[in-house]
Amino acid sequence: MEAGMRMPLGDVLPELVLLGGGVLVLFFALFTPRRWQPAAAALALAVVLAAALATLPLFGAEQALTFADTYALDGAALWAKLIVLLIVALTILLSVEWFRADARHGEYYTLLLFSGLGALLLAGATDLMQMVLAVLLSSATGYVLAAYHRRSKPAGEAAIKYYLLGAITNGVLAYGVVLFLGVGGTTVYAGLVRGLPAASPWVAGAALGMVTIGLAFKMGAVPAHAWMPDVAEGTPAPVAAFLTTAAKVGALVALARVALLFPETGLGWRPLLAVLAAATMTLGNLACLWQDDVRRLLGWSAVSQTGYGMMALVALGRSELAVPALLFFLLAYALGNLAAFGVVVELRGLTDRAAYAGLARSRPWLLLALVLAFLSFIGIPPLAGFPAKLALFGATIEAGYTWLAVLAVVNTVVSLFYYARVIGPAFFERAAPAPQPLLGGWAATATALATLGVVALGLGAEPFLHWFAEARLLP
Repeated sequence: MEAGMRMPLGDVLPELVLLGGGVLVLFFALFTPRRWQPAAAALALAVVLAAALATLPLFGAEQALTFADTYALDGAALWAKLIVLLIVALTILLSVEWFRADARHGEYYTLLLFSGLGALLLAGATDLMQMVLAVLLSSATGYVLAAYHRRSKPAGEAAIKYYLLGAITNGVLAYGVVLFLGVGGTTVYAGLVRGLPAASPWVAGAALGMVTIGLAFKMGAVPAHAWMPDVAEGTPAPVAAFLTTAAKVGALVALARVALLFPETGLGWRPLLAVLAAATMTLGNLACLWQDDVRRLLGWSAVSQTGYGMMALVALGRSELAVPALLFFLLAYALGNLAAFGVVVELRGLTDRAAYAGLARSRPWLLLALVLAFLSFIGIPPLAGFPAKLALFGATIEAGYTWLAVLAVVNTVVSLFYYARVIGPAFFERAAPAPQPLLGGWAATATALATLGVVALGLGAEPFLHWFAEARLLP
């Protein structure tokens, strides 16, 4: 049997573990007393660990397509799975004490697992219909997660904006898939590679544009970025950490696969992605300059970080650094973003920039975590963001888009200002009379793990870049 025609269940064992584990957590939450609801978090963590262990043996197999060429078992998909699972695990740790007051919050962990499953499927999809289903699974669960604090007005407003923008962009995505089917004769990527060169460039370009808009919503890129700062500000803080991180991983890998469907001499998709990357990083950074809400600042920062990640997509096919740079960036960003939001969670949702004044005296370890996360976003050595940006800049220059790399450097310099607006008062201004109360040990553990990961990944970048360099990105 050909590699693409094989259909062993072992190829999707991590996804089946998440699916079955999510159902198990749901039944546990439904049929256990309220005092046992926090135990659903431990069960969900066990499911995530099992899914990660099920992923590891797949690295020893051939990088190929499976299930009639509709799903990828390549290095990019496998590493994306592990990154998403890490995000889910840390989010669970951040959530335990935050939702403890919710008498029936066990179902929340099912939503996290299913939303993580959507991101996994998105990263591995090599069929447009499967990609749409993955987007819908990630979106539908995300809407519920965003509105989980049902009586919170900010959460309700953020969830409505998230839902409405998602409904519009998902509709545009579906129209793009229909156009691809019409001009390519199939929705499977392996078939589109053969069919698109003979298609009308105008129709193919319109299809690519529509699919790009749909995926831009998931990763928070222009023109579908507006939900991200609202979700970061209004939703439960652990949910904000998850929604601004997990879907970005799957969507960037998915858009990379779609872009590679087009031949180098055909439709000029690189300028399109380069312009979107430039607009996304610039708009995100400029919007951050006036933010006095730390959570909203993290939301706009997440938009700008998407722009940096899209630089790797521009370099696909022209630089061998493109895929390893993308994977390393996604891991570095995930750790940094979870560390930053972990500080917010541990401070019980503290979000006013002025309230962080004097944090160096009242909560020095939390400020250290926040500083390391911000410096990693900027790209200061020896933190994880430095080799990530170095790889992104190198890949972009090698691909012939030096102007984009220069713009990214300018944006990086601009980001120093708005991060300093938070860090400066925390160091040099007087602390509040009473220190901000902390949430608890679970959130502190997640924050510490993410922060240590930012440092360790920066110091040990070479082996990761070597492993990522062996990853393929199959259409």
